[in-house]
Amino acid sequence: MKQLIECVPNFSEGQDMSLIKQITDEIEKIEGVKLLDVDPGKATNRTVVTFVGTPESVVEAAFQAIKKAGQVIDMSKHHGEHPRFGATDVCPFVPIADITMEETAAYAHRLAARVGKELEIPVYCYENAAFTPERRNLANCRAGEYEGLPDKLKDPKWKPDFGPAKFNPHTGAIAIGARDFLVAYNVNLNTTSTRRANAVAFDIREKGRPEREGNPVTGKKKLDANGNEIWIPGALKACKAIGWFIEEYGIAQISINLTNISITPVHIAFEETCDKARERGMRVTGSELVGLIPKKAMIDAGKYFLEKQNRSTGISEEEIIKIAVKSLGLDDLKPFNPKEKVIEYLLEDPSREKLISMTCKGFANETASESPAPGGGSVSAYIGALGISLATMVANLSSHKAGWDDRWKEFSDWADKGQRIKDELLFLVDEDTRAFNRIMDAFGLPKGSDEEKAARSSAIQEATKYAIDIPFRTMKRAYESMEIIQAMAETGNPNSVSDAGVGALCARSAVIGAYLNVKINASGVKDKEFLEKILNEADEIVEKTKIKESDILQIVQSKIS
Repeated sequence: MKQLIECVPNFSEGQDMSLIKQITDEIEKIEGVKLLDVDPGKATNRTVVTFVGTPESVVEAAFQAIKKAGQVIDMSKHHGEHPRFGATDVCPFVPIADITMEETAAYAHRLAARVGKELEIPVYCYENAAFTPERRNLANCRAGEYEGLPDKLKDPKWKPDFGPAKFNPHTGAIAIGARDFLVAYNVNLNTTSTRRANAVAFDIREKGRPEREGNPVTGKKKLDANGNEIWIPGALKACKAIGWFIEEYGIAQISINLTNISITPVHIAFEETCDKARERGMRVTGSELVGLIPKKAMIDAGKYFLEKQNRSTGISEEEIIKIAVKSLGLDDLKPFNPKEKVIEYLLEDPSREKLISMTCKGFANETASESPAPGGGSVSAYIGALGISLATMVANLSSHKAGWDDRWKEFSDWADKGQRIKDELLFLVDEDTRAFNRIMDAFGLPKGSDEEKAARSSAIQEATKYAIDIPFRTMKRAYESMEIIQAMAETGNPNSVSDAGVGALCARSAVIGAYLNVKINASGVKDKEFLEKILNEADEIVEKTKIKESDILQIVQSKIS
């Protein structure tokens, strides 16, 4: 896996999209990065841009974007609801794949040094790229905002980490950092009062509110023995929040930054906000996602709300995310398309799901064509996916069968297992064809010199091993599915027992069909130790599958008769 960094610069322009287009054009010019999202806000007059790529490419793309923003955005004329102090206000790097936070911070420092030297913009490094504890918090770096910069830059305590300690009225300053994945999330209220929205924000945010004498709003702030303000912490860890009024929507919102969603997930922040708003006489009408979100956060939210309803969580990923969208009210203000907001979906390569994206008719026609792929391996994986899908259906039907309400979790757990196996078998449908193509590519390598012949031979051997391993994985997953199929035949909704029986027949066909593909590819492999291990285990799986199929069909026949 190659190293990947996400970059989420926030530009102080959200109304003139022609200016933002000039900036994003600079990003898209850089090879090795992919622009994922452009999310403008009119009231905040701010646009959040998200792109991902290899570290060197991300540094270059971020530099060019910051350079262009400094040319086209005039901070002396900027007004907006969101705190800001620069044309490119913040530019965080986020580790995505095969890279540590320390390495990510080093790349942030490289960008910061270049921005400070070549563009002469004052740079503050924050979060995991901070050089001092005080500067870890973005709010400290940005305190005073753009209007306070002239005085701030004169203070030796706030000398920039890079760049001149000199006020540039056109560009302002910039905060460059490295952080965990941050979810920017707004919760909508049925009020227009910023003060009341702020009260809820103080209730939930980790920092909380200052403790006061007498009146909790206007009373004198309490101090400790050292003269420092005493703060009452809010309900949620790793949560920053403020309230504001959004002219565009005509409502007040609570603007939330969740800095660690493994500590405070989105759905918990939403639920806590609902509770605190209700206590203050308000109602949450929905929420809004700014920028992108990891798929896991949406899946966790969907499953959370399903479990609150005592509903099975063993449904398709698409259905779980649909539940999350509706439960969080993410479509309250405008349509919400997961394909445009979930980061993993934006990184997907459509060509990797060529077969399973087809219609049933299309898949059959493709298989029946004169092309050698898809072949028996892909068909075996697909048969296996259908078999476990039937068992998962029985589990889901059983989870909400009338009179079985106390058993919903039992069947939900079975359905969850079934969905995981189904998803892997669907992946193997296309992967079997890719394995075949790898063999063809290896045979097409040049074979003139001795070195080329050796490289070609090695490539053929590795590709053939992979072409054995893929159907072998199909065998293992299809056999694993028979545990669920048998459980559904024994304990599931009796009206669906025949579906479990058909699932067993599919699973058996998937195992034996994949076994044939393991065997036919084995003849070309020279690594005898590898072959012996695979074939011995494959033979064992075939025999256990036949026994398991017989057991399941006996159960089915006894219940039908």
